[in-house]
Amino acid sequence: MIQAAGGKTIRLRKKGSGLKQTSGTKKTRRIQTKFPEHQILCGAPDARAAALIVLNELQKKSWTLDAALEVFLDRFSFSSREQGLFHAIIYGVLRWKGAMDPVIEHFSHRLLERIEPEVLNILRIALFQIRYLDRVPVSAAVDTAVELTRRTGRPWAAGFVNALLRAAAEIPREALLPDREADPVGWLAQSRSFPAWLVSRWVKRWGHFRAGALCDAQNEIPPITVRANRLKVSRDRLLEALKEECEKAWPCRYAPDAVSFFNPKSALRDMNAFQKGWFQVQDEAAQLVTILLDPQPGEMVLDACAGLGGKTGHIAQQMENRGRLFSWDIDARRLTRLLSEMQRLGVAIVTSKKRDLESPAGVNIPMRFDRVLLDAPCSGLGVLRRNPDGRWRVTEEDLSRHRQRQLKMLSDASTLVKPSGVLVYAVCSTEPEENDDVVEAFLTNHADFLLCPDKRILPHPIRHLMEKETCLKTNPLDHGMDGFFAVRLEKRQ
Repeated sequence: MIQAAGGKTIRLRKKGSGLKQTSGTKKTRRIQTKFPEHQILCGAPDARAAALIVLNELQKKSWTLDAALEVFLDRFSFSSREQGLFHAIIYGVLRWKGAMDPVIEHFSHRLLERIEPEVLNILRIALFQIRYLDRVPVSAAVDTAVELTRRTGRPWAAGFVNALLRAAAEIPREALLPDREADPVGWLAQSRSFPAWLVSRWVKRWGHFRAGALCDAQNEIPPITVRANRLKVSRDRLLEALKEECEKAWPCRYAPDAVSFFNPKSALRDMNAFQKGWFQVQDEAAQLVTILLDPQPGEMVLDACAGLGGKTGHIAQQMENRGRLFSWDIDARRLTRLLSEMQRLGVAIVTSKKRDLESPAGVNIPMRFDRVLLDAPCSGLGVLRRNPDGRWRVTEEDLSRHRQRQLKMLSDASTLVKPSGVLVYAVCSTEPEENDDVVEAFLTNHADFLLCPDKRILPHPIRHLMEKETCLKTNPLDHGMDGFFAVRLEKRQ
């Protein structure tokens, strides 16, 4: 039975529990039943069913949310309304599952590990709608969850799902939290849906009030931010075009080409301005990194971990499409997409190469560059508002591992810089192990490089973002943009 508010009890059918079955040896095992996607979707596009498919795959595989959406999104053909609900559910469940899971565990009287993953995700999807979406009635969220349970081939779990959700819907969102006085970190972690280890770090560094405010900033739904491609259009002209295709668009405060907007009337790829190559999706903080690099027309520049080419496109723009720009990445598929993106933007100076910067052969080349950008692989803890899955994938132990990798990559990248050349190290993380500690260790072992805090290259509005006049640091709480760290290093002659 489930205990609801006011002492009311709701009986659960034993067979319909949705729990994992246990053998006589008391070892837990899952019921291995596979159901194809089309059976879950049942023909008509359905935001909740599609969200369940993606959440299930995220749980089975070590994918990022971006990778999962890239694989699955083209399989679903939604109306604009269903597409909005799909994204709201996916991001909302990942953002708030740290607050919802204790509720599910409480009313099920079982550890989460004892609930089938597919049933658990159905409960999360419904509970998110009940608690965080004002326009979805409780009855609709519960009924669709029950129906979805049956469509996944688990009719015996329908009663469990129905009873648990109706019980959970009767308690306020603030119920079942740890005691705020006795366990302030636990209270903050569960109420804001963040891992306790990360909240504990932030509390030690900034105190409870600021740590809570940072959590709130990371839980806000961010606008879409893009960079006007000045090879084709001015920011003002792009703004005019976007105002016709979006609910609201405005120029950003710091990066001179950045524009943010909400609720486009169509998918980005279908927008007229996108198809013309007038913009590239890129957060304002990421744009500041390229401004710190300050690439010049006619130079030879390397984007050492180019990924899908956000910063490559910006570098080419700053170079006025003149010079030589090399884009390296370990993933050939990303480079294929990068070159397609450069074609859309009208960029003609990029040469791509699959290269592993961490291998000896990766940097054993005769070329030397005027400027090198190392946007290093990192924890991604600065971009949790856009990638809420990251808060559950990263562990505290990962930070030391990232630091070692980043330091090696920075050391290797430094060998590719010409005398008097510039090396920019950047990560989308706010954690000291990945930013200040890496730079300090690098400078200790590389006397031929020095910090180059030349504020004159920066637009005046962003000069105060340089901490101690040496490091660019941004965060969503203070600046309304992603959390980035970047330094500009210069090689002695």
